[in-house]
Amino acid sequence: MKRIHNFSAGPAVLPLEVLQEVQQDLVDYKGKGLSVMEMSHRSKDYQEIFDDATATMKRLLNVGDDYAVLFLGGGASSQFYMLPLNLLPDDKIGNYINTGEWAGKAYKEAIKIGKKAHLAATSEDKKFSYLPKTFTISENPAYLHYTTNNTIYGTEYHKDLEVPKDLLLVSDMSSDFLSRPIDGNKYGLIYAGAQKNIGPAGATAVILRRDLMDKFNKNLPTMMSYKTHIDKDSMFNTPPAFPVYVIGLVLKWIEKQGLEKVLLNNQKKAAYIYDAIDNSNGYYKGTVEKEDRSLMNITFRLPSEELEEKFIGEAKKLDMIGLKGHRSVGGCRASTYNSLPIEATKDLGEFMVDFQKRNG
Repeated sequence: MKRIHNFSAGPAVLPLEVLQEVQQDLVDYKGKGLSVMEMSHRSKDYQEIFDDATATMKRLLNVGDDYAVLFLGGGASSQFYMLPLNLLPDDKIGNYINTGEWAGKAYKEAIKIGKKAHLAATSEDKKFSYLPKTFTISENPAYLHYTTNNTIYGTEYHKDLEVPKDLLLVSDMSSDFLSRPIDGNKYGLIYAGAQKNIGPAGATAVILRRDLMDKFNKNLPTMMSYKTHIDKDSMFNTPPAFPVYVIGLVLKWIEKQGLEKVLLNNQKKAAYIYDAIDNSNGYYKGTVEKEDRSLMNITFRLPSEELEEKFIGEAKKLDMIGLKGHRSVGGCRASTYNSLPIEATKDLGEFMVDFQKRNG
């Protein structure tokens, strides 16, 4: 079996042992005579899968039954409007920190649906190459929304944001979710697309405090209301059943290691690439300030676009894929999510050194 080094930003690499377990049970799940893809989401067997994934998620975030865990379709982008629809009344203001493409879209989506939104901080002045260190909250705020990791630009908050206790903190954690210890109790709501760190594409995890239901907009289309999905434990309609099954396995894989070890491993992986950048005498140029560098999405440039194309092409021949930067910014990007083996970043770091010697 051949496994290449997948540096794609998403859908991303999954743990090999999870893939092997899925493969083993794909046609006949645990001797039940059918695949999870064929199970009724109302069946006892599937409910056990779903409940196990939910329980593991709560343990990893250290939250109790005062939090609900939802698995929804629509991608994390659907939360850009579901959040303000539910939690941003007309007489309040949603506060947003804009640190990149997706954070900006969340802010713009709130305005698009007719809600009041305030930019509490932005790093757009320097093309999102850093994270704002301060923010200004509006009068009468409903919540503060921020994106923990910026997939396109390569910045990351390495600690939970500190805010006043009476301010509802909301976060899009799609691209660094469960890559480090998180105090889930600091947040009113967390959402994350699965396809980067916790599973395949097709499901979005939403973790939110149950007491927020008192604040929900009561006049929403049924599928747009968080209350609909909380009341039915994500079973109001057919959930993304197979992705949730795989998510449950990935969550167990993370729990078995522990988030402290996961973080340490991610730091070691990123170091191979950042060291190659920092020791290149400017041949490779990181695109963000060092203190705000992401452990998940490492962005860099070479001396010319022609060299970048050559770098990406040669890497692909060596079974390293997904190194092209996002189309909106160009350059190179190595995504080093939890499931990427450490050998992949070691090999990439060595290739970077060798490429510079041959093309410097």
